Amino acid sequence: MPFSSLGLSPSLLLALESAKYKQPYPIQTEAIPAILARKDVLGIAQTGSGKTASYVLPILMNLQGNTASKNRHVNVLVLVPTRELAMQVREVFQQFGANLPQKIKSLAVFGGVSINPQMMGMQGVNVLVATPGRLLELVSSNAVHLSSIDTLVLDEADKMLNLGFKEEMEKIFALLPKKRQNLLFSATLSDDLNNFNQVLLHQPLVIKIENEEENIDLISQLGYFVTEEKKGPLLRYLIKHHGMKQVLVFTSSVYKADNVADKLRKNGIDAGAMHGKKSQEARTETLSRFKSGKLRVLVTTDLLSRGIDIKFLPHVINYELPRSPKDYIHRIGRTGRADSAGEAISFVTEEDKHHFKVIQKKMGKWVTMIDSEGIDMKGY
Repeated sequence: MPFSSLGLSPSLLLALESAKYKQPYPIQTEAIPAILARKDVLGIAQTGSGKTASYVLPILMNLQGNTASKNRHVNVLVLVPTRELAMQVREVFQQFGANLPQKIKSLAVFGGVSINPQMMGMQGVNVLVATPGRLLELVSSNAVHLSSIDTLVLDEADKMLNLGFKEEMEKIFALLPKKRQNLLFSATLSDDLNNFNQVLLHQPLVIKIENEEENIDLISQLGYFVTEEKKGPLLRYLIKHHGMKQVLVFTSSVYKADNVADKLRKNGIDAGAMHGKKSQEARTETLSRFKSGKLRVLVTTDLLSRGIDIKFLPHVINYELPRSPKDYIHRIGRTGRADSAGEAISFVTEEDKHHFKVIQKKMGKWVTMIDSEGIDMKGY
């Protein structure tokens, strides 16, 4: 089914063609017509399955000819859990809305940076993408009013609830008009989220896309048995020996992310670390350089991984294993996207062996393992 059959305008179809979007993902096929018809939607689909475009495209179209509102009274509110995701969602609104007949102004607001530029930027905003805490600060400063919201989007709702945003979101819901369109998107549907949906959504179209296995099939997985002290040389060997470009490396702590990036740089590999203790300016610049291919290696933690969405990322390396199988699948799912193959490599120490078996069992796939003792890592 082509995008042209979903009811989108010629301007949006042209934008999709320019962005090289050929066929809609399953969630887009179902969600776009429903959102255009102003229905509530609950969309459950894994990260990388096209959720963002599935609501951005119809929202932009619905706003055409319907953007008049009082100043600082936004039409659409998108709530997200992290700064990186806020910027990413806003980029999608800008990308697809660039050539619309009627201009739509979007803004991303989040903590960790000065609130003053965000307050000044609220003039004439139609679509506000926000983290809950900063949104409440802007409301209390009278910088934005939520009484004219036509459409509410809750993106990555599973993570927002897990990270303890529920109380803040309830405060926000109390400020919204009761009559509105509600769009809820999540990678998983937990019991908490299910109860939450029953209160928030009105006769929603429920879309559940089971395609996790299909995406994992696009990812070539490999594991290396390695001692803790040999992880650094092995990482450098793999990157240099195989000429890897755009490598996303996961660690379990901020300290380790900085340490790994520092050692890569000392060994002539252009690398940067991105985590919650870096300034917002530094994080934005590092991610931008990595996305554009100017930075060879990005080392990060699970906390920020949801803000990293790169269509053709070739390599993911688990320098340290995540705590849960779900996090493992989420990490490796950064690659193997948009129907292109990717490679995921995991470093497994003696202490990790049992945990990695559990991960593989839960994933339903067994990973080919290589003993790094047989690799000549001298000079790395």
